[in-house]
Amino acid sequence: MKTRLIATLATATLVVTGVSACSSTSASDDKGFAAGDGSWSKFPADKREPAAVLTGTDLNGKKISTADAKGKVIVVNVWGSWCAPCRHEAPALVKAADSTKNAAAFYGINTRDLDPGPPQAFSRAFHISYPSFYDPDGALLLKFTELPPKAIPSTLVIDRKGRSAARFVGEVSTATLVQAINDVAKESQ
Repeated sequence: MKTRLIATLATATLVVTGVSACSSTSASDDKGFAAGDGSWSKFPADKREPAAVLTGTDLNGKKISTADAKGKVIVVNVWGSWCAPCRHEAPALVKAADSTKNAAAFYGINTRDLDPGPPQAFSRAFHISYPSFYDPDGALLLKFTELPPKAIPSTLVIDRKGRSAARFVGEVSTATLVQAINDVAKESQ
């Protein structure tokens, strides 16, 4: 009985902490997680830096790599099943992925979910067809120096040469993301 009570209290504490941290409006909040401020930046082609190539496992344990999409525009979205803004943003990402499937390859980075069950359920609930890296400790996320690790959700658009082309900190709309993808896709290789 005592063990069950301790487990229940620990779970409740984690849920409250995750929800309150994810709902923060400050991108510099040091409480653990922060919702992005909705800002976005497009990097001029002559100033772009190489983006990290990610290799890891998806939510089902299958090996995946962004190297498989070499030569395409790559979109990487950082999300967590515990993050309310991520749930709000998910339908926009699905629409953007569907409407740009010939120009871009989408990948998610699921972060801070310690069990793959909740992110698997999230992906099913929102009909997410693109793969997501399972990154419970945030190690893959930290490879992207362009993305603030506490600002979740965040999205990075990588050009065909493998360079960071645009960054969205916070939720992104379908129209804004599709426009950024199309702009980057139109650039000469």
